Amino acid sequence: MAHADPKTVLESASVVAVVGLSTKPYKAAHQIPADLQRRGFEILPVHPTADEILGVPAVPLLADLEAQPDLVVVFRPPSEAAEVTRQAIQVGAEAVWLQLGITSDEAEALADEADIDFVQDHCSMVEARRYGITK
Repeated sequence: MAHADPKTVLESASVVAVVGLSTKPYKAAHQIPADLQRRGFEILPVHPTADEILGVPAVPLLADLEAQPDLVVVFRPPSEAAEVTRQAIQVGAEAVWLQLGITSDEAEALADEADIDFVQDHCSMVEARRYGITK
């Protein structure tokens, strides 16, 4: 199921875990999830040290989430994408999204093997705006 259509992935997701969501408002890894939150997506911050981001309690690992995410958006280096994808599969996510500039053949293969949707090298905010997706 690799190479899913970005529009379809965003339309079918409501609960979005963001791995690498930044605590710094000037960074894209903060601004993009904030935009998705304003569009009505439920954002679940995953950050190793933050207690709260975007007004939502943060957890250090995907496995620590209380809610099951539909989609896991990744703001981490490509070298970490495969491990994040493994964790996303373990928590039952339906899709993994590597942000613009992030690609991983290994992560894609893992997603394909698990039969979950996979998007890479696309900006979730740009795609949500392009298609006017709100929740």
